[in-house]
Amino acid sequence: MIHVNTRHTNRCTVVGNHLAQHREMSLVAIGLAVHIQSLPAGAKIGIKFLADRFPESGTRIAAALRELESHAYLARTRERTTGGRVVTRTDSYHQPGAGTARPVPKPEPRAERQPQPQLIRGAGAAVVPGAVVVPGIPLVPVAPRGPVVPAQAPAPERRTASPAPPPLPAPQTHDLARHRSAVDLLAGLRAHDPRLLLSEYDIRRLAPGVACRLERGIDPEAGRRTLIADLPEPVRSPASLLGHRLTRLLPPPLPAAPVREVVERPHPFQECDRCERVFRGPEPGHCRDCRECGESSSTEHLECSA
Repeated sequence: MIHVNTRHTNRCTVVGNHLAQHREMSLVAIGLAVHIQSLPAGAKIGIKFLADRFPESGTRIAAALRELESHAYLARTRERTTGGRVVTRTDSYHQPGAGTARPVPKPEPRAERQPQPQLIRGAGAAVVPGAVVVPGIPLVPVAPRGPVVPAQAPAPERRTASPAPPPLPAPQTHDLARHRSAVDLLAGLRAHDPRLLLSEYDIRRLAPGVACRLERGIDPEAGRRTLIADLPEPVRSPASLLGHRLTRLLPPPLPAAPVREVVERPHPFQECDRCERVFRGPEPGHCRDCRECGESSSTEHLECSA
């Protein structure tokens, strides 16, 4: 490598080899240290400002600043100004371990004069706005406050009402015998599973749903198996569970039987008992000619047959 140097007479920064050739810091940290040392006093070197200035991300710049702090090239402290704001003061060290000569910051002008707190002496004094009376303490300074705005109570959370369950199915025609069968089926469920103990009110309410199933051709035993199969654990409300099954598991009605067309077929062939002629008739007997001849002689019968 050959150096081609030109002497700088203005706008230059002197950087020591201990920084330029540092073996433990990254190139981002070394370059950031050179940039900070080239800035005038009072310049902004926040992470957001540096991220807008350079292509490196804010994460890499924050890591580089921590490297400079760990190697004593940088020191950051948080201070409160006279105006009450909290700012970050940064000291950049040209030589690690050297003393610092931080310029004294100028006080910021106050926007307006704050009113003095009011004092109350003794517990019997009149209470004025901004003052506090504490027994046993003669003077209590309290800064005046603005108008107290009552805190609004949070709006109650609106709960969406659960949809009402669909009505139980009912039979299309009233049949007393079918209704009694439905009542007996519901009352006898507890014999198969003690958890399905129903009250009289629940039986009267659920009976139309069972009667509707019976009306649609469901066998009572098959309907009972459907109601008691695969019960959940535990059964909290047997009436609600049975009402849900009677509604959701209701089969459709049987389709109407197709109307069969009556086809009129001709009478079968019969053989006449007299002339042995073949004719169509509902039953064996005489043909039409023989029936017209009646009780004729055999000669007349032969002529009729001819």
